[in-house]
Amino acid sequence: MNTNNQNFSKIIILIFVGCLLCYQTLSAQQRRIDPDTLKKYILTPPVKETPRINGAKVFGVRPGSVFIYTIPATGIRPMTFSATNLPKGLKLDAQTGKITGSVKKAGTYKVTLKAANALGSYEREFRIIVGDKIGLTPAMGWNSWNCWGNAIDQEKVLAAAKGMVESGLINHGWSYINIDDGWQGLRGGKFNGIMPNKKFPDMKGLSDQVHGMGLRLGIYSGPWVETYANHIGSYSNNPDGTYDWVKEGLVNENYRRTTGQGANRHHGKYSFVKNDVKQWMEWGMDYLKYDWNPNDYYHVKEMHDALREHKRDVLYSMSNSGPYGDAMMFVQFANIWRTTGDIRDNWGSVERLGFSQTKWAPFVGPGHFADPDMLVVGYVGWGPNLRFTGLTPDEQYTHISLWSLLCSPLLLGCDLSRLDEFTLSLLTNDEVIEVNQDPLGKMAMPIIDRDGYVVYQKPLEDGSVAVGIFNRNHVEIEVTVTIQNLALRGKQTIRDLWRQQDIAETDGEFKTKVKPHGVVFVKVYPGNTREQSFGRDPINRT
Repeated sequence: MNTNNQNFSKIIILIFVGCLLCYQTLSAQQRRIDPDTLKKYILTPPVKETPRINGAKVFGVRPGSVFIYTIPATGIRPMTFSATNLPKGLKLDAQTGKITGSVKKAGTYKVTLKAANALGSYEREFRIIVGDKIGLTPAMGWNSWNCWGNAIDQEKVLAAAKGMVESGLINHGWSYINIDDGWQGLRGGKFNGIMPNKKFPDMKGLSDQVHGMGLRLGIYSGPWVETYANHIGSYSNNPDGTYDWVKEGLVNENYRRTTGQGANRHHGKYSFVKNDVKQWMEWGMDYLKYDWNPNDYYHVKEMHDALREHKRDVLYSMSNSGPYGDAMMFVQFANIWRTTGDIRDNWGSVERLGFSQTKWAPFVGPGHFADPDMLVVGYVGWGPNLRFTGLTPDEQYTHISLWSLLCSPLLLGCDLSRLDEFTLSLLTNDEVIEVNQDPLGKMAMPIIDRDGYVVYQKPLEDGSVAVGIFNRNHVEIEVTVTIQNLALRGKQTIRDLWRQQDIAETDGEFKTKVKPHGVVFVKVYPGNTREQSFGRDPINRT
């Protein structure tokens, strides 16, 4: 009898383990739904044919620096662009919407942009702030790593740029095309900077092509002798900038170390930071991902100072896992700093990284943003073989909504040459993007966190608030949020940002069902009026 009981128990355990494995396998399969099936999950309305100007409402540039900006506008083409009150030194191409030139005089310039096509016209105020700060709103663009990893090459970068334009992402504010680790060859050229390997036969030509599309180009390095992907970094142990493992032949045809990888992931004796920066400036780079751990004061400041020596604004993005105790250093020297290790395309990774950011809120604002890593939607794979993301549709909505509320940089890690309809709908919702690009630059904070759900609230420049109701449970739940929870007064309109429609008016409570690992993302407006916030004048009260 005892033996039978033991055997029965073993059978039950085996069945349980088998069911668990089947569940995990099924979950993995569900996370890789065929892109065509995802069409039924699309919430974003189709883009209208009438003109609409999108993206950030503010842009920062340093006095005398190169100015590069393409007005992001949706609507049928042909479209013509105009601008009133452009500061002296800037010019607008009426056909392409590209604004170029440079502004010498510091100040805030209120410009009115206009886009017009056969169906109508659209005007929008645009503030150009010429001063010490750049990157006044979170960067929006693409990075090669989560897609291609070390398999990146010039052709793939150019394909990404073309994909950003042809898909229409450029019309919603997406603008950076960033090359991650894997482009480096040996030192040389007139600056003795890092030259590209044979995968990038013409870096200046690539830069010119990307800029010609109205986009910006980014580059990668680190202050170690050897980078994470085993290429040379901005330091060397030899005074002439050579590398012993290269001399010994421990590299492949692209000068990637193949034997003893990682042996020189440390700071070297000789800095070639200024050499590399001069080379990047000649190529026309607009963004730098500078990658090492831990991020120390000397090497953070060294790169900052080298970049500032030139009349080209380069967004300075530090990676990775920045120590919280050094937050003030990041604010002082960097535009972006990675707060985490690398993200992966599964719920555990997105949940862990995304819901652990609010401690950085006091340090986030225009010109300096915390970065929980890139977006893992669409086709990813870390190269060269790609797969569709492992996130469910609801998890992808959570991913984009949370990153928008956190004022995180929005850097795509997918193949832009094959964007499916669902992924494109995630990335072209202008009302969602506006939350991320709001000029206040305030990170959302949790106002309710219990029973497996959390409610984030983010103040917006127009006085309204963005609210994300996130369900971290594995089952659907109903959540009630009151106007009092949001510290608002009077009747408020609740607007579903993903569907772009008003769904309720209330001065009491708002109830909604939230799917497992999903989100309900709303804007609550008009918010508190100045009179409600400050009260009336007691003497002149009417």
